[in-house]
Amino acid sequence: MWTISHIAASILLLGLIMYAAFGGADFGGGIWTALASGPRKREQRESLFQAIGPVWETNHVWLIFVVVVLFMVFPRAFSTLFIALLVPLVIALIGINFRGAAFAFRHFGEEDGGGVPLIARTFEISSILTPFAMGMAVTAVAQGKIQIVDGKVLFGLWSWITPFTLMGGLIGLAICAYLAPIYMTVRTKGELQEDFRKRGMTAGWALGILTALEVPIAFFDAPVFADRFLLPRTLICIALAIGFGVLTEVLLWRKRYMGAQIAAGGTIALTFAGFGAALYPDLILDQLTIAEAAAPRETILAFFTVLPFGIAVLAPSLFFLYWTFRGPPDPEIPPDDLKT
Repeated sequence: MWTISHIAASILLLGLIMYAAFGGADFGGGIWTALASGPRKREQRESLFQAIGPVWETNHVWLIFVVVVLFMVFPRAFSTLFIALLVPLVIALIGINFRGAAFAFRHFGEEDGGGVPLIARTFEISSILTPFAMGMAVTAVAQGKIQIVDGKVLFGLWSWITPFTLMGGLIGLAICAYLAPIYMTVRTKGELQEDFRKRGMTAGWALGILTALEVPIAFFDAPVFADRFLLPRTLICIALAIGFGVLTEVLLWRKRYMGAQIAAGGTIALTFAGFGAALYPDLILDQLTIAEAAAPRETILAFFTVLPFGIAVLAPSLFFLYWTFRGPPDPEIPPDDLKT
């Protein structure tokens, strides 16, 4: 039976999906600056930096939203997760900070011509490290090894490192690498657009293979979670995610870039929905259900009272920002001596 706490959990999942869809593409930009290749690798990097520039701080609004909802509405889950998963979450936080600093300092490095290669490598490494650590943390929630005994969290300092979570980290990287080039196809033209189209199709295949490999690993390393793959609600989400993934590949092949961008977002949303469907009714697998983790009803009602006001302020601003910078940029490519 659904209650107000279940609705709040759905909003939490939606916030996670939004962060993956927007922040994931942001991290993917850093991944593809590291993997830039071919005769236009410099142009690839510059176009990615141009696209990231207006929105790179804004995308973390969704992460802040997820943390606040978790802290306010599900305080038991918040405390448990930040105790059990302290190491990967700190790694992700360090990566976010170093990445932001590197992105900002790169601008000043270009002005005086110094330090750009080192700053660029810092940006790229942080863009890879952060989604990998986050992917491991998210999948550790479903691993079934976090235990709560007499109110104490029992989870080894390095217990989050398993085959299941390592594959989850790779899937986190693949999601970011998948979204960024597809989003870039509507922000570039000509041969550069073709470069990103090919990278998007390649990343789509990589994401499909990795998510498929996670299933047998789950049966070995996270059997309770794996059993829930067979539930109808989970199978429906998985089937839809596969369908949207195939549709994205077809649209990219036919060069229908706007449609591909929407379908790619749907692929990621349904992938996370499948994860949530398998985890339900738990927030921490086999240890803490949504109802057990929820704050008192009065607190949740206060959350829902404030939420519309936050949406009224934030949604139009984000819509205007993303709409304004949706089209192809026309960047001024820096001189050759500022190559990254």
